[in-house]
Amino acid sequence: MQFKISKSNKEGKFLKLLAQIILRMMGWKTEGRVPDVPKYVMIGYPHTSNWDTFIGLVVFKAMGVRLHWVGKHTLFKPPLGWFIRLMGGVPVDRKDPRDFVQQMIDVYNASEELVLTLSPEGTRKKPEYWKTGFYRIAKGANVPIALAFLDYSRKVGGFGPLIYPSDDLEKDIKIIQKFYAPVKGKFPELQSEIRIKPKENAQP
Repeated sequence: MQFKISKSNKEGKFLKLLAQIILRMMGWKTEGRVPDVPKYVMIGYPHTSNWDTFIGLVVFKAMGVRLHWVGKHTLFKPPLGWFIRLMGGVPVDRKDPRDFVQQMIDVYNASEELVLTLSPEGTRKKPEYWKTGFYRIAKGANVPIALAFLDYSRKVGGFGPLIYPSDDLEKDIKIIQKFYAPVKGKFPELQSEIRIKPKENAQP
């Protein structure tokens, strides 16, 4: 059976209010507008600290966004599988004949609403190149890419523009580079350069 998301991308009012209170206590603010589309791929940058996950969750819950994330399919077995799904988990099976990108495209196509968050850096360490799975998923599912960010220099997190993947990956990457240029992570020295491998070597 194809995994699909049918629940609204909007969080409940209580969780949104609670996140807003926590955010104010931490001295952070939100910026930008939540994309007014039912499905999009959300990328986050930069990723230099374990704090990014916690702060990011609070920021986007405060904005009323219900995020989904990818986990190994074995996490979704009983008895905790239902809870993992409730927390926004989306299963990926590495043994599936479909690769990761195609599995996520199929989930998007089967879902009414979906915000899947992915980190192109893939790690907190400073990678040489960005992974391009986020771009190929968005293009294959015909959904936009939302540029999300956490700027520790201003204590601000939120959304930038939406990008609709074109047939020119390098051109789209330049748009992404320009938007993220002033954004600083918790440990700026660990921020990766926003660049991709030559097309023939790009990995998901």
